[in-house]
Amino acid sequence: MIEGLSHITFIVSDLRRMSDFLKRIFNAEEIFSSGGIEHSIAKEKFFLIGGLWIAIMEGKPLAEKTYNHIAFKVAEADFSSYRDRVRSLGVEISEGRNRIAGEGKSLYFYDFDNHLFELHTGSLDQRMASYEFATRP
Repeated sequence: MIEGLSHITFIVSDLRRMSDFLKRIFNAEEIFSSGGIEHSIAKEKFFLIGGLWIAIMEGKPLAEKTYNHIAFKVAEADFSSYRDRVRSLGVEISEGRNRIAGEGKSLYFYDFDNHLFELHTGSLDQRMASYEFATRP
């Protein structure tokens, strides 16, 4: 039986730069650094973001950008301050998709290795309610 999500791993070209990215945008707490030792397949660091275990491992970056992404839930009252954090790093902010009223705000942005992140204010319940409303005749 699945108990929940264990962790998410990102392969990154520069552990230090990605560490800064995670800390500055998400207030990530660094809980482990392998230093020069490869316990797994590469040097790695572990972080906690909102109780979620995020691992980064040194390696070749993604060759291209896609819409595959991870979305972090943020309060609407905090949305603009998170947007400012993202902008302060100078990373690429992606145009979001068209939204249906009521499904929340989103900000999409890429890290330095073509991983797409989203900050989202809505919930699944809000999304389902907005989709139901949008499809009524």
